[in-house]
Amino acid sequence: MIDGWTILAVALGYVGILFAIAWIGDRREQASLSAAQPGTKASKKVGTVIYALTLAVYCTSWTFFGSVGLAATSGLGFIPVYLGASLMIGLCVPFMIRMVRLAKSQNITSIADFIAARYGKSQTLAALVTIIAVVGTIPYIALQLKAAAASVEVLLRPYASADLATSALTWSLAPAGDMAFLIALSMAAFTIAFGTRHIDATEHQGGLMLAVAAESIVKLIAFLCVGLFVTYIMFDGFADLWAKASAAGHVRDTVDEGWSLSRGITITVLSFVCILLLPRQFHVAVVENQSERDVRTAAWLFPLYLIAINVFVLPIALAGLLIFEPGTVDADMFVLALPLSAGANTLAMFAFIGGLSAATAMVIVASIALAIMVCNEIIVPFMLRRAALRPTAQNDVAEIGPLLLNIRRMTIIVIMLLAYGFHRTMGQSAALASIGLLSFSAIAQFAPAFFAGLVWRRATARGAIAGITAGFLVWSWTMLVPWVATAGWIAPGLIEAGPFGIAWLRPEALFGAEMTPLVHGVFWSLVINTLTFAI
Repeated sequence: MIDGWTILAVALGYVGILFAIAWIGDRREQASLSAAQPGTKASKKVGTVIYALTLAVYCTSWTFFGSVGLAATSGLGFIPVYLGASLMIGLCVPFMIRMVRLAKSQNITSIADFIAARYGKSQTLAALVTIIAVVGTIPYIALQLKAAAASVEVLLRPYASADLATSALTWSLAPAGDMAFLIALSMAAFTIAFGTRHIDATEHQGGLMLAVAAESIVKLIAFLCVGLFVTYIMFDGFADLWAKASAAGHVRDTVDEGWSLSRGITITVLSFVCILLLPRQFHVAVVENQSERDVRTAAWLFPLYLIAINVFVLPIALAGLLIFEPGTVDADMFVLALPLSAGANTLAMFAFIGGLSAATAMVIVASIALAIMVCNEIIVPFMLRRAALRPTAQNDVAEIGPLLLNIRRMTIIVIMLLAYGFHRTMGQSAALASIGLLSFSAIAQFAPAFFAGLVWRRATARGAIAGITAGFLVWSWTMLVPWVATAGWIAPGLIEAGPFGIAWLRPEALFGAEMTPLVHGVFWSLVINTLTFAI
């Protein structure tokens, strides 16, 4: 058990350090701009490394906690989440450079802006992409809230395997006493302070990116420290751990139960496209890019980062299955539970900081990206149509700037509250990886219009709108509706028998196709999306 005030002090101290890093980064960038001089060769190299590290915002609580939980049920089934991302960043450098050039030439501010720009700056398409991006990202933010709250509760409980297991996902009914609610409000405040200081969405936020890069280093080191401790202190290395796991029948059975080739291919495809299509990833990869040289360096540095942060995922999962009785400890919390079980409270606190880094980096960048999209693609066009933003003697540009910043700040608060609501209503019973894949499959609906818009000259905005809408509706029916039913908000008869008893419309067996839920939902949504778009 770790004292609650200690956890609070460490968390606040860490966030204070991040603020200091962001402030220093902003000051340095402003100084270099005011000097109007190109950076030195050394500073350019540092900037290139920072860019590669900001791409690691891809590694969220899903990576820090959820990958171990996924490995505990599917062995190497966590690898496709990072394989697809590595293939895109590592092998598609010319494609990414082309994206960066297009974005810079047209002052692109978001993934919605980019897709709309490929179809004649269609405002309807931009608004549609924004709405789906918000819906698809809210579960992902809810994932961060769940992981952060669960990790705090694990640290607060006296250590005993049974108590630790049940407390990790126990929630108070009163919002004021709900750890996830308090974390949601705190993250909203941090995000507003970090990312809503600039009016121009195309302006580089050097301080914020420096803080995100620092968080990438912290979470990597923290995870490696836990992995080394578990593998070489709690056990006698990889060989010893593997031998004991192989001899334990319950470990073999648990690890083998969740893997399938079709699921692995599906997750690889999702991660391949989502490394660019997720709003936060597009923001750091394209909007914040300052040099094509950065893309070439990231092509080898980012895959190395992914390899490093995943080296000990399987050993930690196997160790947790060996040490804890089946069903007593949530596998997503093995990263914290194992050091606590060995009395290594300091290491457990460091692991908590690593998980907090993974969560806060994602929430900050994702919320900023979504706030820019909502402001630019929905609210501002609406206000312009109502003449609310047309410059007049009483409403000049100097007054519009603060108004836009306040719109973004309010949007961030609303997004965090929606994510908290999703977590409370539907996200408590699901594993972290399942929530992440739900979000990935929603964002993947942009893929046909996004990639075709770069190569197919006859593609139209109407086709893109129709395809994305059809794909999103199918995603909602095949993936979101079963999730809602599992949470108890829809009668299970709809899932088992289909609407009005029509079996071929069952959400988990559309047109009579029997597949695993993830493969089924992704397959039908993308097939119908692509066909509708092409037709």
